[in-house]
Amino acid sequence: MELKEKIKSNQKLKKLVHWSILIPNQTRPRLWIKYFVNPFYHKKGKGALIRPRTRLDVVPWNKFELGAHSTIEDFSAINNGVGPVIIGDRTKIGLSNTIIGPVTIGNDIRLAQNITLSGLNHNYEDISIPIHQQGVTTAPIHIEDHSWIGANVVVVAGVTIGKHAIVAAGSVVTKDIPPYCVAVGNPARVIKQYNFENNTWEKIKH
Repeated sequence: MELKEKIKSNQKLKKLVHWSILIPNQTRPRLWIKYFVNPFYHKKGKGALIRPRTRLDVVPWNKFELGAHSTIEDFSAINNGVGPVIIGDRTKIGLSNTIIGPVTIGNDIRLAQNITLSGLNHNYEDISIPIHQQGVTTAPIHIEDHSWIGANVVVVAGVTIGKHAIVAAGSVVTKDIPPYCVAVGNPARVIKQYNFENNTWEKIKH
């Protein structure tokens, strides 16, 4: 049995490991994890930049990867506690974005300001227990290459945004967006799609 599986199967050991890695009652890693473990465990590509006022709540049991020549701007928050966060090459994460794994963001993507991508949902079914004590469920978010996400967009767990898609500012994305489409609204719906036969963006009739 691998060390990881041994820790998972022993509740006392699991609690001790959690305590040694995370500050109690917080999602933030302890300083020794931040400075002496994460830099060797997580991947940061050539020319990648994480601005100094980014909040990195990343832990060693899930992946965090930032591709070559990608940037995470100030006041953003990255959390891989319940799922990996993987960001591709030449991608720009704008000011004040919140990314909670599991999230995979491809190459050459632009995320504007105040965007939330959360692959996590809190369980709530048992009304006799506070919601925060009922655990979580996760479903991965995928943002495919060349896409552009406007300011103040929310993308919920389990959604895929296809290649070269555009999501307009202020949209709430609750369902998959196909490749080469423009989506807008709450909930977001497709209003344009690229026609490769005549090389034009065409409006979708609803």
